[in-house]
Amino acid sequence: MRRIVSVWLIDWPVTVWANGAGRVSPPEPPVGTHEGPPFALIGRTSRGAVIHALNAAARAAGLSRGQTQADARAILPALECRPADPDADERALRALAVWAERWSPSVTVDASPDGLEGLFMDVTGAAHLFGGETGLLEQVERRMGQAGVRARAAIAPTPGAAWAVARHGPAARAARVVADAALRDVLSGLPVEALRIDAATLKQARRFGLYRIGDLYPMPRAGLARRFREVDGAGLVRRLDQALGLAAEAMEPTRPPPRYRAWEAYAEPLGDTGGVEGRAPGLMADLAAALEKDGQGARALTLTGFRTDGQTRGLSIRLGTPGRDAGIWMRLFRERGFERIDLGFGIDALMLSADMTEPMTARQISTEDEAAARHAESLAALIDRLSARLGEASIQVAEPGGSWLPERAERWRPALGARRAPALADGWDRRARPLLMLDPPEPIEVVAELPDRPPAQFTWRRVARRVTRADGPERLSPEWWRTPADSAGPLERRPRTRDYYRIEDDQGLRYWLFREGLYGREYAGSAEERAPSWWMHGMFP
Repeated sequence: MRRIVSVWLIDWPVTVWANGAGRVSPPEPPVGTHEGPPFALIGRTSRGAVIHALNAAARAAGLSRGQTQADARAILPALECRPADPDADERALRALAVWAERWSPSVTVDASPDGLEGLFMDVTGAAHLFGGETGLLEQVERRMGQAGVRARAAIAPTPGAAWAVARHGPAARAARVVADAALRDVLSGLPVEALRIDAATLKQARRFGLYRIGDLYPMPRAGLARRFREVDGAGLVRRLDQALGLAAEAMEPTRPPPRYRAWEAYAEPLGDTGGVEGRAPGLMADLAAALEKDGQGARALTLTGFRTDGQTRGLSIRLGTPGRDAGIWMRLFRERGFERIDLGFGIDALMLSADMTEPMTARQISTEDEAAARHAESLAALIDRLSARLGEASIQVAEPGGSWLPERAERWRPALGARRAPALADGWDRRARPLLMLDPPEPIEVVAELPDRPPAQFTWRRVARRVTRADGPERLSPEWWRTPADSAGPLERRPRTRDYYRIEDDQGLRYWLFREGLYGREYAGSAEERAPSWWMHGMFP
């Protein structure tokens, strides 16, 4: 069976509030003690102000979650209260889940009915990396404590069993390691509430004299569900079967676990950028070997640093073509800048993950194509380096668009994520287009013979120009499926036919202009009609 670690984050909302910027919280006592002033976070429900979370001292005074603030103050007038922030608790828990990936690539937020106060980690086959299962629990609790988080962990074959032992099991850490063969015996002595059932079901179970999980073992499942039909009997049976491994329980990781990753932990935290940069090549070599074994290449990589204060910082790069050359990866990370990783008080673990991979296959090229292949590789390497240094959005390439109109004939995309689109039609690349395009086109005044002759003279930007040579027209029909809202700029009207001309004036300058609208077909001279107009769209070198 699997090996699942459940981490109980004791009084997690109180911990989040205490670690907030500029806050000074009551000192939290060790687990199981009741020292320090009583403290509670208050939430708003349909019943009014109720206790959302509280510390050990408040619980020792007889307070509990869900109790109204008025009743709590009546019992304990000295209770210190602050407003709860469940959204902040959830954000902080998800950030902690990412940090916990140092122990497992699959970390799930524990969505128990008591609130956001735990994590599940699938450590199947990985406990030996941390000194065994007992050593893993010791490291989890110790590192959580150093990060300011009070936690207790347990490991078992099922999430339900690990959850029960972490919260209701023995204090000795070694006793919180549950073997497959001892699962039923360990669970039998735990209270029924360890099955993660709601308050109404728990109350009904105590009415029937069922106080331990072992009391449920002899009862038939169908009869048990019928006996609890007034509450969530089916949920009780499901939770029991999940804890015993008789029913599956899905765990959705906070982040999809990477298929390929290289991980390394350090006894002493890395406090400078040089230490991170010095250890990165080893991780890259390990990851490249794993990719080569499966015939894969990386398109995106992330270097994640796990800080001692319970936070993570990452640095990502992307490649235009899949690759597994550790030397190229190192150059790209240097271009990106290792100094961008905020080390905080130190990083004691690094992880390099391949976020996007593609198959890499060998290609046979002829000697005639060798120069072109080398040019393509050099261009791809240049794009990778410039994108890493300047940012992906700064390096763009043009891709063909699904339109004949010049302003929509191409789209600009980041070079790393671009995919070559199929050509629109044969001969498109051979059509003469100006090097400089105006966006949007600018209106001009033209003297031309009607109906379809090129201009003899035109005025643009208050300067009159006499035409000496003209070539055209190149007629582009309107896109009838587009509405006026699909257009932009001064041409935001009903689409009409365009006649483009290549023009040269008496000074040898060449232009690209067009007439929008046709005489006779799209304009008959009526007052309500819009007459054809002329526009400057670009200049040739």
